[in-house]
Amino acid sequence: MGTGEETPGLGSIENPVRFKDQDFKKLLEACVKSGELFDDPAFPAEQKSIGMPEDPDPKNAIKWLRPKEIGKNAVFVEGTTGTTDICQGQLGNCWLLAALSCLTMHPTLFVKVVPPGQSLSQSYAGIFYFRFWQYGEWVEVVVDDRLPVRGGRLLFSYSHTCNEYWSALVEKAYAKLIGCYGSLKGGNISEGMEDFTGGIAYSTRVSSRTPRVLWRSLTAALSRGSLLSCFIEAGSYQEVGKVTGEGLIKGHAYAITDTVKVLNASVETLLLRLRNPWGFVEYRGPWSDKAKEWDDVDKAEKEKIELIKKEDGEFWISVEDLSRLFDVVELCSVNPDTLTEENPPASPVPPPSSTWTISEHEGFWVPGSSAGGSRKYKRSFWKNPQFQLVLREGDQPDDGDEEDEEDEEVDGDDSDEETAKEERAEKRKQKSKRCTVLVELLQKNRRQRDKVHFLYIAFHVYKVPSDFQSACLTRSFFMKNSPVGRSGKYRAQRGVWRKLLLDPGRYIVVASTYRPNQSGEFFVRIFSKTGNTLGKNDFSCSFDFLPVMAAPVSPDDQMRVQKTFDEAAGPDDRVNAKELMELFNSALDKDYHLPLETCRQLIFGEDTKGRASLSCKQAETLLTSLRQLQAIFFQFDEDSSGTMSPFELSAALEAVGMQCDRKIVELLSERFASGALHAPFHSFVSCVTRLRRLFALYESETSREVKDRGINFVLKFHHTADHV
Repeated sequence: MGTGEETPGLGSIENPVRFKDQDFKKLLEACVKSGELFDDPAFPAEQKSIGMPEDPDPKNAIKWLRPKEIGKNAVFVEGTTGTTDICQGQLGNCWLLAALSCLTMHPTLFVKVVPPGQSLSQSYAGIFYFRFWQYGEWVEVVVDDRLPVRGGRLLFSYSHTCNEYWSALVEKAYAKLIGCYGSLKGGNISEGMEDFTGGIAYSTRVSSRTPRVLWRSLTAALSRGSLLSCFIEAGSYQEVGKVTGEGLIKGHAYAITDTVKVLNASVETLLLRLRNPWGFVEYRGPWSDKAKEWDDVDKAEKEKIELIKKEDGEFWISVEDLSRLFDVVELCSVNPDTLTEENPPASPVPPPSSTWTISEHEGFWVPGSSAGGSRKYKRSFWKNPQFQLVLREGDQPDDGDEEDEEDEEVDGDDSDEETAKEERAEKRKQKSKRCTVLVELLQKNRRQRDKVHFLYIAFHVYKVPSDFQSACLTRSFFMKNSPVGRSGKYRAQRGVWRKLLLDPGRYIVVASTYRPNQSGEFFVRIFSKTGNTLGKNDFSCSFDFLPVMAAPVSPDDQMRVQKTFDEAAGPDDRVNAKELMELFNSALDKDYHLPLETCRQLIFGEDTKGRASLSCKQAETLLTSLRQLQAIFFQFDEDSSGTMSPFELSAALEAVGMQCDRKIVELLSERFASGALHAPFHSFVSCVTRLRRLFALYESETSREVKDRGINFVLKFHHTADHV
């Protein structure tokens, strides 16, 4: 009998996807039973797991040791977890460790990543497990506890207490997930924040707010369970890592872990607590560990904020100095509602919102097919992946937004305040009639070994007219219409997002890279209020080939074909593929000559009753068709190179009379253009011939099951399973 409870869906935090199909419980039980410590075959203790060049000096050789081989007093966690448990080693991954420092401030989020109950003593078998969010699902990663050591010390992340190892093992698990330790070099802290929470990360310029407004918004964000960090922009690559006169590091991620108000000689000062993942090199200005400003602060107040005056990478700074010295603040919110919420809730971690619907999609940018580039590329932008969004119900957005917060800081007389209130009330009234939507686009798998190669990405949102019937927006639509929303400038980072207020109606979201023909995988998630739906925008392929191609044979071609048959046809009055090739190539321009294989395909596309040859009438019709295909091909061969970008393939197919959905065009490009960015005329001919044959097969199909599956299924099945 059932319990009445539904099993959590695969990919949820309760039922995560098992990375490399490794089951922690089964592996732990097997190790305990055998009495052997776990050795992870999926992430071996070898140089390839380091992912960086090996040091040729034998003195710098790396050893892989378990915690108890490094120190007898090794523990997984000593006391409680905190920001000083995480210190950066010889790897440029401050972005990841700063995010991990932020995570320690939120216990309910922390235990999602680092499940409790793990130990280096009780039920110890040399195996540990952690969870990370990856593009819409939680993934569980198993590791052994062999860690890279050089000269008796951990090579990478370590704890200030020296005998604590949870942070080093989290780093190892994340390195395994991404590929290797080297894959973690250089990055944006928003990546780590999102992968530790499944939240939405974004940046804001420090200069966009007054110091007091900035402090208030960061305080509210921390109280809502958001992860925060900040950094100073480096003017050049050479400046990265440079220490300023105030003891701050350029191009380096600092975690923001707390805010507080203190009284210094009856003057209220707004402070923020920052953490340098290095575990040393601290701020040396006002309110730093040894600054004189603390002398006039009450002892009880200092104890309350746990002021610790030692070189541990953690320090306090006034919001005025942070605003003056830092450039960017990074935030990660676990709930879309908190992105604009003005008043902090009583609970430090926000409850999950029941009013948000999350729709998620994975897709590809395929060169020559669905990688159309930015709006600058008018001929190909429309080929980018499209997602349909239907907004049926308006909703009441949050009372406050970030702009309103700043407005409230402006001083003015009572009449100005009254006018401002009326304007805000009217603004909210207008908003209530609209739909709140948050769109995020993430590019996947752009970290390879010790390189990070993010494409410049963005998305655009278009309103679709109510009378627009086509499911897929065409080139002409984008030429005449502007987007109603967008993510902003194209950015070379993992993710871009934007929160939008849209009127009820039908929309299309277009995901694109800046340049066309760039290959990549992406993930789109759209948060919308209840009552709205999202779907992929594929459509049913259509075919109208024969009417378009039905043209009379010219007298010259009729004579040419008859001459060939008089000279080459056998007793059955038919010609084979080689003879057909000579006929066609004598009639077509040199740049459009066909190889023997294409001529075989042309014969296969005709009704030959199983024979590998054509009649005179069939040859005449084919030659006429080839001339028309040549004219269409020439139309899209703008530089007269004799080749055509596969990007223009679907537009050329439409001119022939065949409209194909995105996935079919991808398959066609793979099959006939072989991934090349420019294809010759014969590839276009082969493609048209193949499609014509498959459409004919579908039309003649009598099986109700096949008919019910539709033409798209038939085309995809044949192109996947049959490469004739």
